[in-house]
Amino acid sequence: MTGLRAVGLALASLLLAACSGAPSLVAPQPSDIEVDTPELQSLRAETGLEPCVPGAASTALPAVTLPCLGGGEDVDLSSLEGPMIISFWASNCTACRIEMPALQDFYEQHGDAVPVLGIDYLDLYPGVALEQVAKRGVTFPMLADPGGDLQETDQFVGVRGLPYLAFVDADGEVVGQHTGGVTSADELVGLVDEHLGLDL
Repeated sequence: MTGLRAVGLALASLLLAACSGAPSLVAPQPSDIEVDTPELQSLRAETGLEPCVPGAASTALPAVTLPCLGGGEDVDLSSLEGPMIISFWASNCTACRIEMPALQDFYEQHGDAVPVLGIDYLDLYPGVALEQVAKRGVTFPMLADPGGDLQETDQFVGVRGLPYLAFVDADGEVVGQHTGGVTSADELVGLVDEHLGLDL
């Protein structure tokens, strides 16, 4: 009986640890999720997504190279200059789907001053992600991080839940974050003012 009780206590401890929201100690593994196949390229062609374009700078963003969702150029994040908003999302995230139209509205109104970059994050279904993008009329560029490479970086170690917005200044420093989603472009304008000090 004592042995069974010990096993039960050990299992209970494991369950509590799993539910506590404590960060996992297991490092991400290389992903075998393909985000640039002929089928995904075809799906991407049906969206209005703009191409992924590497920058020419060297900023404080992590030197992690991510593929373009559905095909295109890979992008080293450290080559990108702010100010910008980076949106972490996934196809199975309901709040992310709700947030997308607000991000798109903001991008159409203010993308010249503060671009938006999407990252399909820890997503096993890039085809579904592209379908969601098409359904919601999203056009801002989309990278993919199916293996969670960015969670090993100092700048994005805090990404614990989706949707997650990172506000990046001109030097590539993440100077603000927002979780839980936004519902309007005006809300994003307020967050840009708060975190980036820009009056749009």
